Amino acid sequence: MNNNADHKNTIQFSSRKAASPAFTKLYSEGMALVEETAAYLETEGREEAKKLSRVAATLYAAESMRLTTRLMQLASWLLLQRALNSGEMSEDQVRSEKDKIRLDTNSSNKDVTAWNELPEKFTDLVRRSLRLQARVRTMDDGKDVSEDPSYSQDNPVLNQVNLLKTAFGSN
Repeated sequence: MNNNADHKNTIQFSSRKAASPAFTKLYSEGMALVEETAAYLETEGREEAKKLSRVAATLYAAESMRLTTRLMQLASWLLLQRALNSGEMSEDQVRSEKDKIRLDTNSSNKDVTAWNELPEKFTDLVRRSLRLQARVRTMDDGKDVSEDPSYSQDNPVLNQVNLLKTAFGSN
């Protein structure tokens, strides 16, 4: 087992991050995205998936699993941070739980066959989940997500460029 590789994929916690306004906003947005995605996949997404070609349906199923896995990992991270902030868990308890969380769930390459056949709302949820994952990783690295240039709400063009970078895995 390579400890360096494990360390870069594990979560770092700090109680000051959990108490910040940036975390509060990140938590709200993250949990809302989890709910929105679940509702979509259970209703509209299920209907849209039935209309896809066999190749696109297979891609949709695989990407749905990645999406739900990513969001569950992110929700776990957010809930642990909130528990630390509220005093429900000690830093030692959170540290022991954090080893179960991974923030490296990738998405399919957007150049794969049938990606452009996937429903627009579905691909939007994938992009947003990748962006949320990037923001959580930023906070986990000890940075304030509100200071992260990829999280500028004042520059919609920069936001779109950074979304594309996140979605396509470029830096």
